Amino acid sequence: MAKRSKSGLKHKRQTEKRRVQNRAVESRLKTLAKEATTPEALKAALAALDKAAGSGLIHKNTAARRKSRLVARVRRTSGAA
Repeated sequence: MAKRSKSGLKHKRQTEKRRVQNRAVESRLKTLAKEATTPEALKAALAALDKAAGSGLIHKNTAARRKSRLVARVRRTSGAA
């Protein structure tokens, strides 16, 4: 059943607004991770992960794990090239 109280409707609006914003940030994180092939791009990706963890969008350990994997991947590819 749909919410009909004023507070319920407000909560629904807030939730939708947060969901849209969070999806945009998550998408940006994925894009930055894919593009992180140079040290400059890597720096931007790491900063974005830190910011997402700081705002609570992703857990700090998740951010740390993703950062570790990104750095390892960039090191492997730059060492091979």
